[in-house]
Amino acid sequence: MNVTKYMQENFPGLELRAALFYDWPIGIRFKLGVGYDVEYAYENSPYLNGVNKRANTLFQAIHASDDDLYMVVDVYDFADGATFRHKLNIFSKYIGDKNVLFKLQHHTIPFVYPEDNEDGVFQTHRFTLKCNTSDIASPHLIKAICNQDMGLTPSISHRVYFINRSKNTIFHIYDDRGCDLIATSVDTIRGIYQEFNEWILDYDREQIDKVFKVD
Repeated sequence: MNVTKYMQENFPGLELRAALFYDWPIGIRFKLGVGYDVEYAYENSPYLNGVNKRANTLFQAIHASDDDLYMVVDVYDFADGATFRHKLNIFSKYIGDKNVLFKLQHHTIPFVYPEDNEDGVFQTHRFTLKCNTSDIASPHLIKAICNQDMGLTPSISHRVYFINRSKNTIFHIYDDRGCDLIATSVDTIRGIYQEFNEWILDYDREQIDKVFKVD
């Protein structure tokens, strides 16, 4: 099954794009960065160490080592000719078993934000890799994702989604500020909601609490 069919069967009507939390009824939005200040944008700052600790803790709590995943990377093509200079580095740098890379698929799809593509010249290049959690060097990958707005290396600015086929969840770190976790079943992520309740973004807490409320 490819990722398009998987999404149609398990997350019908959902477009894989930020912000997932607001487009699906079952989900949690977590705060990763606490007490940000522009002066904290340096390697191993207390702020970034805290961001990475939260992001990695959540990733590991959600994904067992043998879970079947789709790792999806969306590369936005703004027709500037520079899109693909580093398109495969994400996979070659952060996948331990290079044989897994033979499963990498690439499809060009309509731009995932059609409201920003009035002239119809933008596209999305979607790279999908079937793998297990254990195939991904997740601490290093997550650090690069969280660095995207910090002016630090390593850094990944493309959208990276972890679709867990074993649990039917999707995990997306949008930047150092926070991340979204959505699921097809409330019970699947109830334990995450309970264990990491203090990390929930307060702005959306009321909406989230309603989803997990036990009568």
